[in-house]
Amino acid sequence: MSAISPEPLTVTCSDGHSLAATLYRPSVPKAAVMIAPATGIKRIFYHSFAEHLASQGYGVITYENRGIGDSLQGPISRSKASLIDWGQLDQTAILEKLKALFPQTTYHLIGHSAGGQLVGLMKNALDLSSMFTVASSSGQLSNMEYPFRFTANFYMNFFIPVSNLLFGHTKSQWVGMGEPLPRYAAAQWSKWCNGAGYVEVDLDTTIKEHYYREITMPSQWLYATDDTIANRKNVDDMLRVFPNMPAEIIALNPTELGVSDIGHMKFFSKKRNQLWAHALDWLSTHA
Repeated sequence: MSAISPEPLTVTCSDGHSLAATLYRPSVPKAAVMIAPATGIKRIFYHSFAEHLASQGYGVITYENRGIGDSLQGPISRSKASLIDWGQLDQTAILEKLKALFPQTTYHLIGHSAGGQLVGLMKNALDLSSMFTVASSSGQLSNMEYPFRFTANFYMNFFIPVSNLLFGHTKSQWVGMGEPLPRYAAAQWSKWCNGAGYVEVDLDTTIKEHYYREITMPSQWLYATDDTIANRKNVDDMLRVFPNMPAEIIALNPTELGVSDIGHMKFFSKKRNQLWAHALDWLSTHA
């Protein structure tokens, strides 16, 4: 197929907030895909992967959540963006835009880490035909192995609160954790990772409207055996929150796949593009 030219896109959420996005539009789409990003990750990170999906006939939107990258409006210390907003408002708006741009087809979510965790907050989650996740798990600190558990606890329980106190936001970039994070999003992230089931910590209390129990679409959950965050225990812990969703879990072993590492991030690297067949196989089966 011919090369796909990415198109800049602005998506307006129901509360009026604008998100920066990129559209990849094939001439005749087989189906449409939204790529929901990991915490603090900019959409350019998914460019090669999105371009590849589009070259195979899938319409794709990538984007940045409010408070991140080009979706940040004003000083980050004034951003009130939260993880709940990312699910209820941002992911919902992206799917609505996907439906408007690609009518009369099926819609699929490819979620990286938080992008898969937050799907149950989407007001239109039941409009999705399938979900494919990479490195999505509860991120529960107590399920992580040492010595990484020390690092994760330092970040979540010391670095985030101290950075928020001193700077009004979390300087995640200082420790290689993506873009700077709005204070509420970072604090919520810390709270959820200290509990079980991630978002489950606030379900039916702070979060009164959600669809985790109503979701019945098929899903596939990929995790790398060298991922210190999304290990098998945490994938299972996250899946408890989707009690009625059929889920297939696949472990990616770098040694068996002939690559040096995959971890939490490298599935989407162009240097690991042999792994992308998993996503294409999933889409071809469920589109």
